[in-house]
Amino acid sequence: MSDRRSKIRCAVYTRKSHEEGLDQEFNSLDAQRQSCEAYIESQRHEGWNCLSNRYDDGGFSGGTMDRPALGRLIDDIESGQIDCVVVYKVDRLSRSLLDFARLIALFDEHDVSFVSVTQQFNTTTSMGRLTLNILLSFAQFEREIIGERIRDKKLATARQGKYIGGQPKLGLDIVDRRYVVNRKEAELVRRIFEMFLQLQSCRKVAEALDAEGIVTKTYTTKTGKTFGGTPWKRRTLYDLLTDQKYIGKIVHKGVAYDAEHPAIVDVAVFEKVQKVLRANKTYTHKQQVRRFALLRRMLTCGECGSRIMPSWCRNHGREYRYYTCSKKVKTGYGKCTLPTLPAGEIEKLVVDHLRFLFRHPDVIARTYREIQRLAECGPSADVLERLERLKARQEQTQTAIRAILDLGQHDSGFMAEELKRLSGELKPLELEIRQLETDTVDGGPVELEQVTDALQRIDPIWDVLHPEEQRRVLDLL
Repeated sequence: MSDRRSKIRCAVYTRKSHEEGLDQEFNSLDAQRQSCEAYIESQRHEGWNCLSNRYDDGGFSGGTMDRPALGRLIDDIESGQIDCVVVYKVDRLSRSLLDFARLIALFDEHDVSFVSVTQQFNTTTSMGRLTLNILLSFAQFEREIIGERIRDKKLATARQGKYIGGQPKLGLDIVDRRYVVNRKEAELVRRIFEMFLQLQSCRKVAEALDAEGIVTKTYTTKTGKTFGGTPWKRRTLYDLLTDQKYIGKIVHKGVAYDAEHPAIVDVAVFEKVQKVLRANKTYTHKQQVRRFALLRRMLTCGECGSRIMPSWCRNHGREYRYYTCSKKVKTGYGKCTLPTLPAGEIEKLVVDHLRFLFRHPDVIARTYREIQRLAECGPSADVLERLERLKARQEQTQTAIRAILDLGQHDSGFMAEELKRLSGELKPLELEIRQLETDTVDGGPVELEQVTDALQRIDPIWDVLHPEEQRRVLDLL
């Protein structure tokens, strides 16, 4: 390498999993960098030179690639600014065998060496790669053991009824990692439960609290950020009414344990509230997303500018569909004057108008001109850029699969799971790449008569199209 380059540009990468101690004048990241710089200095006769750019990830886990400094390091490698990456230990770069294989493949692709100050090896040899894989296997094993210990510790803490994390609640402050009852706020919590039993509606209770000028709990984090102090919303109130901490319980993994802090709300009152909430229960957002709505995310409220969202209700065993202003749903029905729209009527109105547009000369002419323009311009830059990104991801995934197969242990439990997951990622990537490549192929000139015929053919077949196909046509338009 010294023959090919008069100077080897070395980048030092450092990482620490926790933020604890990073505010010190000389912290763990500085110690790692100092050791790496000393090693680079010892290799100065070989042309090694330490770059001034710092790649420090403080408070980021080695089990993920989503790290800002690592992202900058990869960008600089891809732009040809780095010849060698130096770390204090291998697990500073990654604790995941799969991610490490991807990084080594990236280093090889750009002719970048990799050096660990405390573990001597050469990444260009098969023995060096084997050593790296063994070290990373142990690093990953250590990370999984740490994760198990944290989960076990959290479960043991919950069983003792102690604080297991999270933000302060209305009526409950956090002092020395313990919940302490805030007597003034506790009175408000009990009043909210009583108001709900009277009004039988989260929305009405939220409106009543907002009318009195009562806002959500305000608290400040250790970093000095302030949260809360906002108007009440239906969801915020629902979370409060269903929180078992108010009856002296700590919930972990769906199991409730007796808490060390006293109850604020009587259990009988809490159960009455849950019974009303279950009776009021409608379709959740996730259920609504799974349900089909032709005009989902296509309508905007003409009164307040919010998005129009689909909604459903049941009455006497019959289901009714509507489109409603999202502002009314989230903040109260008095916040917007737009009435609730019957879904069938509004969908028919939109489709009838579209059928008229399919035959309108101006629409046909504009469609033809747009097709001609796209044919002259060719594929857009966005499409070509996306195609390039997909191919890069495809290459990275294929490289990771080859790395696992090269280990010769792909029949083991962990490797088999990783191989299965990567194969699952590869298939949709290949399908999308083929689709984009097909779309970017020039199909030749299109005549005006062809555009007219294509648009007018939509009308007679509209009713026999699958609802998802109808929605796709609307999306395209």
